[in-house]
Amino acid sequence: MERQPSTFLSNYSSILLLLLGIVVGSVVGVFMPGIVGWLKPLGDVFLNLLFAAVIPLLFFAIASALANIDASQQLGRIVTTMIGVFLSTVIISAVLTMVVLWFFPVDAVRTTGEVSDGLLGGDPNDTWADRIVRFLTVGEFSQLLSRQNMLAFVIFSFLVGIAAMRSGEAGAPFRAFLASGNEVMKQLLLLIMKAAPIGLGAYFAYQVGTIGPELFGFYAKPLGLYYAFGLFYFVVFFSIYAYVANGRQGISRYWKNNVLPTATAISTCSSIATMPVNLAAAPKMGIPVPVANVVIPLGMTLHKDGSAISSVVKIYVAFVLIGRDFFEPVTLLTAVGITILVSIVAGGIPNGGYIGEMLMISVYGLPTEAIPAVMIIGTLVDPMATLLNATGDTVAAMLVGRFGWKRPPDTTIDE
Repeated sequence: MERQPSTFLSNYSSILLLLLGIVVGSVVGVFMPGIVGWLKPLGDVFLNLLFAAVIPLLFFAIASALANIDASQQLGRIVTTMIGVFLSTVIISAVLTMVVLWFFPVDAVRTTGEVSDGLLGGDPNDTWADRIVRFLTVGEFSQLLSRQNMLAFVIFSFLVGIAAMRSGEAGAPFRAFLASGNEVMKQLLLLIMKAAPIGLGAYFAYQVGTIGPELFGFYAKPLGLYYAFGLFYFVVFFSIYAYVANGRQGISRYWKNNVLPTATAISTCSSIATMPVNLAAAPKMGIPVPVANVVIPLGMTLHKDGSAISSVVKIYVAFVLIGRDFFEPVTLLTAVGITILVSIVAGGIPNGGYIGEMLMISVYGLPTEAIPAVMIIGTLVDPMATLLNATGDTVAAMLVGRFGWKRPPDTTIDE
């Protein structure tokens, strides 16, 4: 009991500090609007550091993850089914979020900032073929290092990782370099994020000082929608997935044994801390141990329904702030693609959701003024997102056990 307060502070300290910075910035914006112009450069410095770090961070995260896969371990049907389950549930959660936002729109507020062409813009006379080529590739290596060509850079990083994996013994030093670089860039991001309370607080002061207190009401509705829909998805769709996996018995086993993982996810706000509890609960849910040992650890990084929902909400909020239509078909399809990519890439990166914001801003060509708004949304929804991300791994493992595992005839399941 004595350690509980310190445990709470250690788990939520970054969120609490960030909220403190936002509150202080809001007070300054309301009562001292004349000085917010002097504070904005602090926010600009913080955002520029993030933009500078995102390119090498993405490269090492993607390339090292692929390069260090043991190609000799062919898990075959389990891995194939797992990929299908992960993609399906992430897409379902993203599309359902778009439907909810369509029926419950958020009113726009006044904002500033020019919108660039981004990856989806360009010459209006370009054909779709021209746009796809520009969207996926660049003509010079140096152009890969610009955040304006983020998707082409991500594809290049994937290819480098695959090539490193296939290079055998000769590529061992390079794979070690990628793994080392990944750890270094993680630490760099952690250092930069220590300035987040000051940087975002300064930017929020500027937004409140220029847009006005109406900004507070603007955030309330998307946050309310996220928590309401997140709870609905948690109860209803996790039950549907459990039913598909093992009928009514699957629903009973899942919720009977999901109490401790749920409590762990909420109390720690950490998917990593929830993983051991998930592994312990998996056999009681009827998940074969070999399936649980593959799906749950990988799901901690690759399977994030909560992050998928928050990604769509953040993109929608950014579009509302700058007065653009979110519900255009190309925008919606791109949002699904970004959501899938973020759920895969950001899982192994500290504060990886912020990388999603950088990718979103680059792809859509949004003004940097939209970044603090979506980062604040991401911070405030983190507890519910963690709950969905962490506990969704076990229900995904149930589906993989149903469709990707042939149980020996003599095997029994512990109740």
